[in-house]
Amino acid sequence: MFRQLKNIESAFRHVKLFTFVVVCCAAIVSCYAIYTSFQQVQGLQGKVYVISNGKLLEATAMDRKFNIQVELKDHVRMFHYYFFTLDPDEKANAMEVTKALYLADNSAKQQYDNLKESGFYSNVVAGNVTQRIQDDSITLDINQLPYYFRYYGKQTITRPTSKVVRRIVTEGYLREVSQSDNNPHGFLVERWQTLDNSDIFITKR
Repeated sequence: MFRQLKNIESAFRHVKLFTFVVVCCAAIVSCYAIYTSFQQVQGLQGKVYVISNGKLLEATAMDRKFNIQVELKDHVRMFHYYFFTLDPDEKANAMEVTKALYLADNSAKQQYDNLKESGFYSNVVAGNVTQRIQDDSITLDINQLPYYFRYYGKQTITRPTSKVVRRIVTEGYLREVSQSDNNPHGFLVERWQTLDNSDIFITKR
């Protein structure tokens, strides 16, 4: 009878030990599964999928500081493109300048008003003038706020009888503002001024 009790007690201890081992293994597997799932979710949160021309493309989200120079340069480039792209079409010119003014402060508006008052835009339309701008380089100083920039480019002004290529150098500062449809990068050009706008060469057509 005592042997039977010992056997029962021993069997009970074995069952307890086995149950403890099973519970520990289940806990370890559960923790590992939760940890792995958490890591996968974190990895997926940094990814964005975009459909382009019927194809699914993966875009990886990055901290803005790693891309700040690219965004600053593109903002400066687009501002100059909109401000200096002109055609013999009053409505088209007004639309382009409006886009530029969303990207800058009152310093750009003052230059626009001065040009408008001098009859510059009317002369572009009346004289069938086309103006284009080409970037050469953009220098930045991102060690200070607001960010300083200097823009180097060339203007090509095409008239019915001549073609003028001008050097254009401007400078200003970039302040961070809220992003919007009209200002996708979320910067504002401040204290913008033209440093050089001299002729490089003139050719007849």
